[in-house]
Amino acid sequence: MNRLFKKYEGKLPLKVINDIKEKLPKKISEAKLKKILEEVVMEYNKMLVQPGESVGLVSAESIGEPGTQMTLNTFHFAGVAEMNITMGLPRIIEILDGKKTIETPMTEIYLKKPYSQGKNIKKLALSIKETKLNEIVSEFMVNIAESKIELRVDEKRMESIGVNYPVIQKCIKASFKELALSKKGDSIILKLSEKEKELNQLFKVKEKIKEVYIQGIKGITQVLPIKKGSEFLIITAGTNLKKVLELDFVDKTRTISNNIFEIASVLGIEAARQAIINEVFKVIQNQGLNVDIRHLMLVADTMCATGTIKGVTRYGVVKEKASVLARASFETPIKHIFNASLIGEVDHLNSVVENVMLNQPVPVGTGLPGLVTKVKREPEWLKNKH
Repeated sequence: MNRLFKKYEGKLPLKVINDIKEKLPKKISEAKLKKILEEVVMEYNKMLVQPGESVGLVSAESIGEPGTQMTLNTFHFAGVAEMNITMGLPRIIEILDGKKTIETPMTEIYLKKPYSQGKNIKKLALSIKETKLNEIVSEFMVNIAESKIELRVDEKRMESIGVNYPVIQKCIKASFKELALSKKGDSIILKLSEKEKELNQLFKVKEKIKEVYIQGIKGITQVLPIKKGSEFLIITAGTNLKKVLELDFVDKTRTISNNIFEIASVLGIEAARQAIINEVFKVIQNQGLNVDIRHLMLVADTMCATGTIKGVTRYGVVKEKASVLARASFETPIKHIFNASLIGEVDHLNSVVENVMLNQPVPVGTGLPGLVTKVKREPEWLKNKH
């Protein structure tokens, strides 16, 4: 059987051969395997792009045309008001424009066993969520006469997220060293020092103290445990991929953020390229549209070719173009032509856009070979003979 695979190594990429090996039934005859391989070769050859094919143009058309049919919607998770995801055209624009701050950052956290089977899933989710003091305090009371702030703590809430009084007191002390702390029943009393007894200072401290960080991962504002197929996972509003991947119970191979720039900084440019493909493909599929993944791969390659993510905008991919006229055709033409003339820039008219602008034949097609040959001259003695 391995001999048969060896024969097809030149005809098919190694990845395709390995995929076939993985998906084959254990007992299969050589004749059946040969037939499968022949079919795959035929399909593979059909999928190859002809030299001279305008792949950029085809990709632009294939993504642009279904893009006009996309809805401008936001998807809401049932039961959690803050959990919504930008979908449709706004999400595609967000990705392809290379926006660093996205509207609805989220992370899909896959878990290791036994947590992926639902063990302590709620407690686990709450331990990931960033918890601030105002979430576990039911009431803030200000005593103006004695310059005191009393915090009445919700003990049930404390128990559910696994926090105790010493932890809360330590967190307050870390942020407000000048405050005197004491505990009375289910309340924590904070007393201002003599220096800061002004009335406005008391209310300033009260507002600041609400934002004191208690536990969890900073940046993750909401958590939602859900069941996907046979396993449980946690979806979060807000992202902090680096800190999430440091947790012991997280499956690091599948956990992913929808922030492409965060993926690039944590996992590198190759991972970001794959994330662009996956995210755009997910939006297109959710819209019930059909776009060949190779078009998305071409766009992702263009965005990541320099080693950093560049959006398809005048500040990103278009800025990288060598041609003055191509840059000018996108946006702000006068600026580009003016700057080029100041430094004496030359346009060699190598690409499509600039030739269209000048009404010249277009050098179309990826992989179109240009032949360079030296023509042999006839020797002088041979000319004289004629």
